[in-house]
Amino acid sequence: MYDKITEKDIKRMQEEIEHRKLVIRKKAIQDVQEARAHGDLSENFEYKAAKQFKNQNESRIRYLEKMIKTANIISEESKDDEVGLNNVVTVFLPADDMEETYKIVTTVRANSLKGMISIDSPLGKALLHHKINDRISIKISDDNINETYSYDVIIRKIDKAEDDGTDLLRKF
Repeated sequence: MYDKITEKDIKRMQEEIEHRKLVIRKKAIQDVQEARAHGDLSENFEYKAAKQFKNQNESRIRYLEKMIKTANIISEESKDDEVGLNNVVTVFLPADDMEETYKIVTTVRANSLKGMISIDSPLGKALLHHKINDRISIKISDDNINETYSYDVIIRKIDKAEDDGTDLLRKF
């Protein structure tokens, strides 16, 4: 896996693992036992659903444990006037005469539909460590005919708001 994650992300994942092991696992086992007590397992939908939920919980625990074990831990630190991890950045796109706002996050938390872009995406890489009013050319692709496709953005605002991390944790 070797995902880039922060110490805070690891702490949140460990909290989720603990919750899943101590609370959800206990309830899932109890649900399986109750459903099994209803009799014929071959046509017992409640039993199948309870087993599926229990297996999904165990799978999520294994996934998080593996992610923690193989993670590449990175720092959230950045200078006060530079774009860094977990910062909200407002950029101006001169070609479209419009502004867009993004949160720069780790690959694990990226969600373009929510405006959260990865530090490994072309835009995320380009914005990191730049300052307000910097004009940055974002290279999106090369083709085989020596033509490069890119667009420019200008950083208008950097918000260093504290990251609450709620987007990382699954809802139970």
